[in-house]
Amino acid sequence: MNRSELVAMLAARFPQLTSHDAALSVDVILAAMSDALARGQRIEIRGFGSFSVRTRPARVGRNPRTGESLELPETRLPYFKAGKALRLDDDG
Repeated sequence: MNRSELVAMLAARFPQLTSHDAALSVDVILAAMSDALARGQRIEIRGFGSFSVRTRPARVGRNPRTGESLELPETRLPYFKAGKALRLDDDG
């Protein structure tokens, strides 16, 4: 599902919302989540999962074209862990 499909589903489920209002709602929620992660905060949505920021330490990498060693700096990456209700059983 992409953003436009989410907006369409939200507008269809809640008839009092126009498509513009649904799009604005999705944008506000995603912006708030992005801002929280940028500040290093953890986001937990019960029954869905949690988002956090993990730090990948600095390391030595290689340029695939030349084989030259490069120092890669520490990076911060978003991480998602699915909640129990979202996880699939072993049966599929």
